[in-house]
Amino acid sequence: MNLAGYKVLAFVDEEFEDLEMWYPVLRLRESGLDVHLAGPKAGTVYHGKYGVPLTTEYALDEVKSEDYIGLYVPGGWAPDKLRRYASVLRLTREFHEAEKPIAHICHAGWVLVSAKICQGYTMTSTPGIKDDLENAGAIWVDQEAVVDRHIVSGRRPPDLPAFTKAFVDRLAQYAEEHKG
Repeated sequence: MNLAGYKVLAFVDEEFEDLEMWYPVLRLRESGLDVHLAGPKAGTVYHGKYGVPLTTEYALDEVKSEDYIGLYVPGGWAPDKLRRYASVLRLTREFHEAEKPIAHICHAGWVLVSAKICQGYTMTSTPGIKDDLENAGAIWVDQEAVVDRHIVSGRRPPDLPAFTKAFVDRLAQYAEEHKG
């Protein structure tokens, strides 16, 4: 399915994992999706852990979940910063309540933990936050990609192909179910 005309929101803050940001964003765009990059400030350059720059288009406070079919949260150290913003937690909960696809990889599960939406979901992540996810009520598994209802999770950069494909497939399924 061509996903042209649909939008996905991606959270950004300093020290995102470079590959975990860019690989999915580029693959989502190849699928026809318009990916909007939102961080604490619009029009601001943020840098990945390895120095790759990214300029946000939107501020977190100005985006609305109803404008998007999905949410992407990259890993790195950015999730630990992002989960401290009330707007990130609000948006994450809104996507969850609407059962729109939410994808997170590596340390990005911290955002879902802080949004309190992990209870009863099977997820994966870097093993470093396994305890955090389990303590938040998730069932943690060691797999490259996991899809449980509308939540897609991945472990780390080597798993990006399987993880991103699972997210694109879930977005296509959601778009098909909600077209009209």
